Amino acid sequence: MPAGAVVARRAARIGAAMIAFRSLLQRAFVMLAAAALALPLIAPAKAAGQGASPVAVALGRGINILGYDGIWEGYQNAPFRLENLAAIRKAGFSHVRINFFGFRHMDSGNILDDAVLRRLDAVIEQVLASRLVPILDEHDTELCQRDVAECGVKLKAFWRQIASRYAGKYPALVFDILNEPGGNMTSAEWNALLGDCLAIIRDANPKRNVVVAILNTEELPIDQLVLPAGDRNLIVTFHYYLPLRFTHQGAPWSPTFSKIGPLSWGSAEDLATASADFDKIRSWSEKEQRPIYLGEFGVYERAPAESRAKYLSFMARRAERNGWAWAYWQFDHDFAAFDGARQRWKADILRAIIPPVR
Repeated sequence: MPAGAVVARRAARIGAAMIAFRSLLQRAFVMLAAAALALPLIAPAKAAGQGASPVAVALGRGINILGYDGIWEGYQNAPFRLENLAAIRKAGFSHVRINFFGFRHMDSGNILDDAVLRRLDAVIEQVLASRLVPILDEHDTELCQRDVAECGVKLKAFWRQIASRYAGKYPALVFDILNEPGGNMTSAEWNALLGDCLAIIRDANPKRNVVVAILNTEELPIDQLVLPAGDRNLIVTFHYYLPLRFTHQGAPWSPTFSKIGPLSWGSAEDLATASADFDKIRSWSEKEQRPIYLGEFGVYERAPAESRAKYLSFMARRAERNGWAWAYWQFDHDFAAFDGARQRWKADILRAIIPPVR
């Protein structure tokens, strides 16, 4: 064999070895990051009134990502860049809530598309490598609020596959069973479905942290939520957009809200109403000794800027005062905190939810 060929072959072997070694290092880093992030999350929860729970401290401030992004369809029309995770971490966030429409990627037998699942694996690994906690949120709200029976079949099929796939893997990964149960679903129906899904998850993930939602109505019926008393690895979540006339004013997809505005927010009555709603959640949390997660809050961009900032700041600071983790809705698209075209934060929104350190 000519000397040049020998050198080329040796270089190829060395190059392949280096690539394999780098891949091994990256995998090891992800595993170490996952373990480190998981440590504070598995501590027993405390009541909000006794100070922030370890779960809330670990999750801290978060932001919703990837709900309407083409990353799942093979990166077509996918404005979110995985390097944006570094910007999220640098801005002061501790976790991301991955909004995943799993039902869209099921076949007629409710089997999830393996290619999409591999993309999900890659996202979770990149989130962990960015030193953020990932929350995997099943986000098929529309079907579940409309057709409770079909939702039950699909949701249980989803969690059977996800629970099995991630059993013993990515210990920092948090499961969020269903985004905003409600609509035609009653509290009794939700409690039954929640119990079934939780049993499925616990078969393969006995200690994983799981987010469970209250029924998504303006009454915030947290006292109707039924949870297994012995399962202390649960995080109770609610979303807050009240009053909808303010937070959704000018939203073009709504025949009602598209015609509303400009409306302001921040009066004494506004503050008292929101405070009372949060106090209701806090009181239940203290009684039941369950950590609370404000999984979504936001204001559509047509609202007056000053009122929008006042609203966002109030919600974030009040949640933190109660010892709750929170996640802003959302990173890009509408309600956006980040300008994807210019690749920079919208300063007024970021300043409202994460004030500069003085």
